[in-house]
Amino acid sequence: MLPMAASAETEDTQTEDTQTEDTMSSHKFAVGQMVDFLPGPGDANVPRGKYRIQRLQPSETRDPQYRVKHAADGHERIVSESSLAARDGVLG
Repeated sequence: MLPMAASAETEDTQTEDTQTEDTMSSHKFAVGQMVDFLPGPGDANVPRGKYRIQRLQPSETRDPQYRVKHAADGHERIVSESSLAARDGVLG
């Protein structure tokens, strides 16, 4: 009976890994890429401009999220893909 339980656990882990990879692969931008942050009305105090993608974040919505770092002040924040635009040159 134990081998069955271990097998089921392995299948669950593989399913979670596949779901995470599917979520991460839907991101438009890559880690290290320079992007422009275009803040919306609720982001009035967040500086717009050049940011570097630090990490791809999982998202429960259809709008992928990223951890980005401002090129000038070094602050990091989580932003949605819809508020980012590609810059010229992939690694900026």
